[in-house]
Amino acid sequence: MKIRAWKENIFDIVSKDDGDNRASRVFDLLIMGLIVLSVVTIVLESFDDLNTRYRALFSAFESFTVAIFTVEYALRIWTADLLYPNEKHPRLKYVFSFLAIIDLMAILPFYLPFLSADFRFLRMVRLLRLFRLFRVFKMGRYLEALQTVMQVIRASASRLVIAVVLCFFVMLFSAIIMYTVENPVQPEQFPNVIASLWWAICTLTTVGYGDVYPITAVGRFFAALISLVGIGIIAIPTGIIAAGFTTAIDQRNDTRAADDPKPYCPYCGHRIQD
Repeated sequence: MKIRAWKENIFDIVSKDDGDNRASRVFDLLIMGLIVLSVVTIVLESFDDLNTRYRALFSAFESFTVAIFTVEYALRIWTADLLYPNEKHPRLKYVFSFLAIIDLMAILPFYLPFLSADFRFLRMVRLLRLFRLFRVFKMGRYLEALQTVMQVIRASASRLVIAVVLCFFVMLFSAIIMYTVENPVQPEQFPNVIASLWWAICTLTTVGYGDVYPITAVGRFFAALISLVGIGIIAIPTGIIAAGFTTAIDQRNDTRAADDPKPYCPYCGHRIQD
């Protein structure tokens, strides 16, 4: 019974703070602070002089943060049966959940060098350390705004995939057109369709670096047409995400209205004061 009580207390602490548990609030602030500081450390390590001067300090802080994140990860696995009380294998379900995978990727690069006997694998360690940036996404556990963003992306995933595929085919079609029109007069700038794809990306995203551009009348006509089409095509994913946010906010307000008769603002989600 004591172990069960300990597990319930730990579960309340590592779970998202509901405003009533001071220990949970302190734990949340500690984790978010470590996430921010670890990302700051990544930035500081990119400066050679700072990295040389404070390498030992950076290494010690890295070991400390990984130790805390590892303990947190282990505690979440241990208390997974309280998170999924009706699941046959709650710990397995948690391990393969999105946030658990993010947690694992945040600490895995620290341990990988010690798991490989092939020293050539160590050359990949610096690249693998980029996974430390996933610690930023751990903040989604604690910030309601990030949870809303993740909810919107998951709900709009299928439409976003279709929109991205549509954008890709429009870019590819534009690259083929410009290669066909401009290659005879600019073989260096438009040597093949893949190289022409760079121009299509810059044009459709309205970046317009100007390093590659058409010089024929037909090429300029198609470039103007493609630019106008690009404004609408690139705006599709933005519209999908904006609609998703509107739906998510409406659902949250409906839920709050059912629990609390006081009105909430449909735009910011905060309660309207009397």
